[in-house]
Amino acid sequence: MREKIILGIDPGTIIMGYGLIKVLNNKMSFILLNELNLKKLNDHYLKLKHIFNRTVEIIDNYNPDEIAIEAPFFGKNVQSMLKLGRAQGVAMAAGLSRQIPITEYSPKKIKMSITGNGNASKEQVAKMLKNILSFEELPKNLDSTDGLAAAVCHHFNKNHINKETKFSSWRSYVEQNPKRTNL
Repeated sequence: MREKIILGIDPGTIIMGYGLIKVLNNKMSFILLNELNLKKLNDHYLKLKHIFNRTVEIIDNYNPDEIAIEAPFFGKNVQSMLKLGRAQGVAMAAGLSRQIPITEYSPKKIKMSITGNGNASKEQVAKMLKNILSFEELPKNLDSTDGLAAAVCHHFNKNHINKETKFSSWRSYVEQNPKRTNL
C-alpha cells in the first residue's frame, strides 16, 4: 500500500498551528508539530501573506497528499471571525495552488475524533495525541497540537469524508459555497 502524508492546519492570525502525519498500511506515525507565530506582525495583510508562504513552504518540503483544516468556530466578535476566515482561506488557497485536496472539519468533530468528547479541552486533545503518536513532549502553545489533531481526525474519518466539506479545486469550492462568493 502507498504511504500517505496528511497536513493538518489550525488557522489563526496570531498563531497558525500545523502538524504532519504519515499513514502506511493504516498505521499513523508522527512527522512534525509546529506553529507559525504572527504576534509581532501588526499588519493583517502581511500576516495573511506569511500564512500563505509558510503553508506553501510546508507543502513543498513535505509533499502532503491531503490537507485537513479546522473550520472557524462561530464566535460573537464579527471582526475576529472575519480575520480567522481570511486566515483559513489563505491556507486553503496555498493547498489548492498545489492541487492538494482539502477537507474541513469542525472543532467539535476534531475533538470527538481524538478524545471521544466534542467538548474536550485543548490539553485533553494534546495529551491524547501524545499517547496516540508517541511524540516526546507537548509544546508550550497548543495551537500546533490542534493542527496535528486535524490531520489525525482526517485519517480516522477517511471513510466518512462526505460528511464534512471537501474541496479539490477553486471550482469545487465556488460550487459548494455560492453564498460565500459573488460569482
